[in-house]
Amino acid sequence: MNLENFPLLSFMTFLPLVGALFVMIIKGANDERVKNNAVNVGAFVSFVVFALSCVMLFQFDKTTADFQFVENVIWFEGLNLTYSMGADGISVFFVMLSTLLTPLCILLCKQSVKSRVREYVCALLVLETFMIGTFCALDGILFYIFFEGVLLPMFLLIGVWGGPRRVYAAFKFFLFTLLGSVLMLIALIYMFNEAGTTDIPTLMEQGYPYMAQMWLFVAFFASFAVKMPMWPVHTWLPDAHVEAPTGGSVILAGVLLKMGGYGFLRFSIPMFPEAVEYFAPMIFWLSVIAIIYTSLIALVQDDMKKMIAYSSVAHMGYVTLGIFTATTQGVEGAIFQMISHGLISAALFLCVGVIYDRLHTREISRYGGIVKNMPKYATLFMIFMLGSVGLPGTSGFVGEILSLMGAFQIDTVIGTLAASGLVLGATYMLWLYRQVVFGPGKNKDALKMSDVNGMEKFALIPLAAMVLWIGVQPNFVLDRIAPSVENLLANYYEAISLPTNELARLGR
Repeated sequence: MNLENFPLLSFMTFLPLVGALFVMIIKGANDERVKNNAVNVGAFVSFVVFALSCVMLFQFDKTTADFQFVENVIWFEGLNLTYSMGADGISVFFVMLSTLLTPLCILLCKQSVKSRVREYVCALLVLETFMIGTFCALDGILFYIFFEGVLLPMFLLIGVWGGPRRVYAAFKFFLFTLLGSVLMLIALIYMFNEAGTTDIPTLMEQGYPYMAQMWLFVAFFASFAVKMPMWPVHTWLPDAHVEAPTGGSVILAGVLLKMGGYGFLRFSIPMFPEAVEYFAPMIFWLSVIAIIYTSLIALVQDDMKKMIAYSSVAHMGYVTLGIFTATTQGVEGAIFQMISHGLISAALFLCVGVIYDRLHTREISRYGGIVKNMPKYATLFMIFMLGSVGLPGTSGFVGEILSLMGAFQIDTVIGTLAASGLVLGATYMLWLYRQVVFGPGKNKDALKMSDVNGMEKFALIPLAAMVLWIGVQPNFVLDRIAPSVENLLANYYEAISLPTNELARLGR
């Protein structure tokens, strides 16, 4: 298939938006008919987008670090702003995550969403547009529009279809993320005044004075750290996850948390290398605190969603740790960890949603012994739990071990402390699995729950297969991200003028 003149990325980005418009005008003889039609149209559109993303992945040239499928159109000629889209090894798998999880969430909303299903499907489709756009944008202002655009549909998903404290959680999520992003907008305006453009590849080559890099790094860091989220600006995440509907939690954990790490790789390291070198020790310690502190908090949770939410903060700690080691293993491990976590955390929230739809509670103590009546569910849940704790043979192991290898090259104390998080993670995830699946089974209602149905299998089995497949075949991912990582680090070390012997020690 020749994609040379076909605007693939734009088509993938805006097709969900067109689908949302069609969903909004759907009518039917009754509410049930409208609900089914909305879900069917939304699922069809999102599966078409996923098919296009698969075409993109298999047409992707894994031998080059250049941006591919590039589209450039003059946007505002007077301001030298362009509509510019492209994908490289760093972004291609995040696009895949976005297009994979959206149709699964749309399909499962048939049984988990009871009201305003048409609007719910629209919100997910609009959210998909902004997610894909964020990872494909090659212009700073365009990136900012997509990056901030995800706030609106996610705010609605939490605030309209969430739990009892949904309004509080939605506003907390919105204000935390918006406040950090205002600083990023100010930084982009400064960079535009200096370079005369917001074209990202041009900004990467611009070069800024030392003090300017410091301030610009802090401005971008404020936005990306909240989005990750890093400790101590992580407090919005547990509230958002607990109150969000299942689909909202899946997208939030699977894709939105990755935007912060992607921002560090796309902006911070290539554009502010001296500031990255200066602030890296601080970020190492923030990452270690996130890994250990939030793991300890997860240990004492009695709400399944809140436990998995805190585990997400800990896993993102490995991501920031790996990125700022600026080593080949560390950065590749961080990207792999984000991809792996996108699959595993999304699946874990789906697993919680499956039993919540049956018993309408997330309290761990209300479950137990469900292996007897839900053996297929127990098997799938086990795969994702083992992936979360980083068992060899699962995708979670590859990302964590590479990130830790990068950390040990930089500082053995940091590496050792970060590695202790693996023990804590195994402790709370194994305890959760034991209580829910093999517990005493005091609640008779839990023992009457039916096993996973056809739709739930359709969502969970492919995710389980991918967790296992890239766990034993990590080169499928690593081969495609390696050229972009090598180019990123080569430019970074050239900018900070690191001696040759030090480059060799860091795997470069």
